Amino acid sequence: MEILVSILVGILFTAGLYLVMARSLLRIVLGTAIIGHGALLLMLTTPGLQQGEPPITGGDAVSFSDPLPQALILTAIVINFATMGFFLVLAYRSYKELGTDDMDKLRGTEDD
Repeated sequence: MEILVSILVGILFTAGLYLVMARSLLRIVLGTAIIGHGALLLMLTTPGLQQGEPPITGGDAVSFSDPLPQALILTAIVINFATMGFFLVLAYRSYKELGTDDMDKLRGTEDD
């Protein structure tokens, strides 16, 4: 199962990098979001996908699952969502002010 999730992480990173290298500001924002989701999936699979009882039950279970990766991922999801919201507002505001989302025009390097 870890191999399948690792392949999915690679696909997400590849798609995110492809979108980040585009000229459109909206594609760059979506690419950073996809890379963030790939990083979250990578954090989940790094310690290994474990199966076991929750550590809160206190029963006589043979193995317990580690709650630390889930706690880190929940925190990272909130941070990723806030960053994505900020980037979307920034992209919308720059589009309304400048009338374009083309990165070359925003940098001023493209001749009109």
